[in-house]
Amino acid sequence: MSIESLSETNARAFTSLCLELWPDSTYEEGAEDATRILNSAQEGAFLYQTNDGEYVGFIALSLRTDYVEGTDSSPVGYVEGLYVTESYQRTGIGQRLLAAGEEWCRQRGCIEMASDTELSNRQSQAFHLKAGFTEANRIVCYRKAL
Repeated sequence: MSIESLSETNARAFTSLCLELWPDSTYEEGAEDATRILNSAQEGAFLYQTNDGEYVGFIALSLRTDYVEGTDSSPVGYVEGLYVTESYQRTGIGQRLLAAGEEWCRQRGCIEMASDTELSNRQSQAFHLKAGFTEANRIVCYRKAL
């Protein structure tokens, strides 16, 4: 089992995993995200590959320089997405991907990391707390069509 940086070789696997996490997205949007990350100094991603070559998880990261809720520094490493396929959850893969993301952020001068999840996603909230994150705030977002 290994953790790999996003590359042109594994970009299709990354896109497929993104669609599992964000099923309302299209494959084209995921492929555009992969291309953007590959060409960005402000974004990064890692994939987890099993010994039989199957990609079963990913973490996508960014460096945020605008205000990030609950933080005091800049840039802040931000977990844009973290996903492990259901059959591999609770095996430590998410923690290993997060550790790779933490190192990526440290190498870019970050002293803090942040993330978010839906209020209804209790599994993700539990993961964040177990991984050492502390809750910064809870918000309800609104929209109004004009």
